[in-house]
Amino acid sequence: MTVAVMWEARAAAGRGEELLAWARAQRLAREPLRRETFRAPQDRVLVITWWDAPCDADLPELPEPDGELVTRAVHRWRFESVGTD
Repeated sequence: MTVAVMWEARAAAGRGEELLAWARAQRLAREPLRRETFRAPQDRVLVITWWDAPCDADLPELPEPDGELVTRAVHRWRFESVGTD
């Protein structure tokens, strides 16, 4: 079973590049099958990791960045793959 773990944060005003660099520099305790990093309008950063594990597995996740770097708490979600079309 493959699970995707999504981590999304919104940077404080004008700090989007700093948040992006911070997220890219974070190392996990284990390497996922795949890891992608995205940016979006309003200085948002999204990291998705894929794991060969069930949705409720104990998986490493990116931490919360310094409170002054972001405008709110990080959002996290997990999704199970149901295949590709």
